[in-house]
This record gives sequence, C-alpha cells and structure tokens, in this order.
Amino acid sequence: MRMKQVLLTMLSLIFVFVVAACSNGTGGTPANSGNSSPTQEPVAANNNNPEEEEATDEGNGNPNATPEMDFDLGGRTIKVVSWWDMTIPEDNPDNIQRKANLEALMEKHNFNIEYVPIDYGEYQTKVVASLMAGEPIGDIVRLGKTYTVPTLVKQDLLWPLDDYVNNDNAFNTKVTKELYTFEGKGYGFTDDKANHISGVFYNKTLMNQLGLKPLQEYVDEDNWNWDTFIEVAKEANKDTNNDGKLDVWGLANRGLLEQSLYANEAALTLGDQQNLDDPKTLEALNFVSRLATEQVSRPTEGGDWTEPSQFFRQGNTLMYAGAMYEVSGIKTDMADYDIGFVPFPKGPSATAYHSGEALYQALTIPKSVDNPEQLMYIWEKINDIESMYDYPSQATLESNFTDEADINNARMAQDGLIVLDHNTFPSLPYWDFEAELTSGTSVSTVVEKYKASFQAAIDEIYGQ
Repeated sequence: MRMKQVLLTMLSLIFVFVVAACSNGTGGTPANSGNSSPTQEPVAANNNNPEEEEATDEGNGNPNATPEMDFDLGGRTIKVVSWWDMTIPEDNPDNIQRKANLEALMEKHNFNIEYVPIDYGEYQTKVVASLMAGEPIGDIVRLGKTYTVPTLVKQDLLWPLDDYVNNDNAFNTKVTKELYTFEGKGYGFTDDKANHISGVFYNKTLMNQLGLKPLQEYVDEDNWNWDTFIEVAKEANKDTNNDGKLDVWGLANRGLLEQSLYANEAALTLGDQQNLDDPKTLEALNFVSRLATEQVSRPTEGGDWTEPSQFFRQGNTLMYAGAMYEVSGIKTDMADYDIGFVPFPKGPSATAYHSGEALYQALTIPKSVDNPEQLMYIWEKINDIESMYDYPSQATLESNFTDEADINNARMAQDGLIVLDHNTFPSLPYWDFEAELTSGTSVSTVVEKYKASFQAAIDEIYGQ
C-alpha cells in the first residue's frame, strides 16, 4: 500500500544522501565538493528564490495557511480538556512531526501545554458548570454539539472560529464551516480529518455459501438502494435445515431510523423547527416502517442495544449496520469469516452515500479565554504537516480490509458525513417515536401524534 511505498522512498533517500556524503564529491557538482554539505545546494537554491522559501515556510505552499505570527505567552500553560488524554503520541511519522512542531512552538512562543482528561460520566456536568461560572476548566475544551448548539452559544460562552479555520491541511474545515455551526458561525474545530464512518458490515463467507449476488456489484452498478437492500435481506432469510424455522437471516438490526435519515439526506428536526412533514423525512420514516411491516430483520430475542452486533458475530446473519470503530472487534470475533463493508444504501432523495452522527463533538474555545487567534494559530501550526498517509483513516482501513473495494466504500461513506441534531432536545421523545414506527403503526399516524411534542421539545431549548 501507499504507506509502505512512502517508507521505502524515505529509506532510499537516506541511502542516497549517505552515499553522496561518502563520495568526496566524485562526479558531483562544485557545490557538493570539498567541505560542502550534501544539503547546501538546495539551501542555496531556496535563498535564490524567496517565493519558494516563503511557500515552504507557510504550510508547505498552502495558500490558506496563516502567516507567521510573533507573540510571547509569558510562560502560560495552555490546558486542553477532553474525556480522553489528548497528549500527542509518537506512534507514527505524522504524530512525530506534530510533536516536533509543538516543541518548537513552545520554545518560540514561550508556553507550556497540559492535557486534562475528565471521566466521560461526569464530563458534561463539570465542564458546562465551569463555563457558566466564567471559570472554564481549560483553554481548549471538547464539547458535545448536542448541549452546545444552541444552548451555550446563545449565552455567548464560546468564540466563533470561522476566521481562524481556513488551512485545510491542518484542520477539518467541514467541521467548522458546516457541521458545528449556529446562525452561520462555526464554533467547533478539529484537526482530525477522519470523519465518523458508518455503513453496513456483511459476511462475505455467508453470502457465498448462500449463493447470493455479491453486494459489491450493487455498489458498482450504482444500484445499492433501499429496494435492493430489502431484496438482499429477504433473500438471505432462510430455513437451511428444513425444520420450519429460519436459522439464517439477512439483517441484524431492527431500528434503523438514524441510518435511514442520513442515507436520504433527511432529518427529524431542522434548526428550531420539527421536520416530520418534509418529503425526505417521510421517505425515511416509510422505509423504517416497511422494514417492520414486511418483517425484514432478524427478530429480537429480548437483548439490549448490543443485540444486533451479537447476532452478526454469530456468523448466521448476513448484514449489520454499524460504525467503523467496531471493525476491529468484529474481525477478532469473526476470524473464520471474510467481512466486507458497503455504505448504507442510498435513499430515493439522496445524491451520494453518507455516514451519520447524532452525538457529534469537537474542540471549542471559551469566550472568557483571551486571544483565541493565538490558540488557533498554535493548533494550526502543530498540525500543518506533510502526512505520510494518502487519505484520512488509511491506517485503520488498510489494517482491517484487504479488499480495495471495501476501503473505497468506507471512504465514500466518510466523505459524506451528516450530523443529525435531534439529540439536542432532551425532551424530544425519540425512542417512543421509533418504537411506534417499528411496531407497525402507520407513518401518518405516528407523524400526527408526535409533531406537537417534537416542536415543544425544540421550543424548550430555543426559548420560544
């Protein structure tokens, strides 16, 4: 794969320089003869081309890189707060570059950095309380969007960051510009370009045993949609021992409401309004209802929310709608099976494949913290590196999939991340709503029943 090629290239370059240094200039140019270093010639070339030197200094030629800033933080300690320790590890060449950048920045701008992990169970309460008191627990603080937008933003507790997030080599600009926004301003940021990946894991071994058409062919034909998804699931529902009971199933999941929404570019809520009457949303709700009324999925056995994953790991269920963070465990538990990945099928109104996230989070800067532009500059310069990877999530995907098609499917899903906002509203009866859909109640009945309670839950947060 590409990473291995990069490492081999680096080793080859090192070998070339060693040979050049030991050659005493034989066959070389005058600049490399005598006491000259092998690196002197390119340095001279840069000095003769100021534009090239400036491009190198500013984010490897990235025109969106922030120009160099000169400031002294007077020995200040910048605290970075999350529900895990965000200390930069030195576990790959990218992180080694980031760590070196940080050390150079600390020396140049006279600051220290402290990474503060707080247990997830108490995180929201503790961090929000500190913000409300005007004494933020950190300078850069990770916050879940569900309790930040609009609640904390409307109280003017966070800095808008759009003006500082332009360097797409250092930031995932989509987060600030599109996913973590309120009234046209972005309040969250991240350097992590590996967006959440969700889709459908499937058992290729079982697929072949059943003689089914390969799922990848549907994707290749641009025919992987809700109709073909249901056809595949039904075709895999089989009684293989002729005892009158199904013992192989096509689909592990029963409740697929969130997946159906993002796969059709739909949503239950839109800003400060319920969105149940939107045509795209109704298409998603009808699909969820169809899965239930046509008994497409494997029946529950009374398990908890992990039951679909456990069903899939038994090896007798073809498909499981899940997230990429589960892949390692799935591969470990299903070592005797060949596991593939396809995006969740497109809805009738979708223009592309998507992943979805309803509990999104990112880094923020509290309004009571001074000079946010300096903090954002530091974060940018830490992460403005020449990555050894060709694309986000490459290490994870290449370590878990050997089929290039599976990797490409995951990358398509990753590029189409959609953030759903219904979890922003604590009083919104999401689970009751989904339960009625999956119990077979008609979509029209469910929509009319819940429109008022959805809007009331939204108004509670937006203060209308």
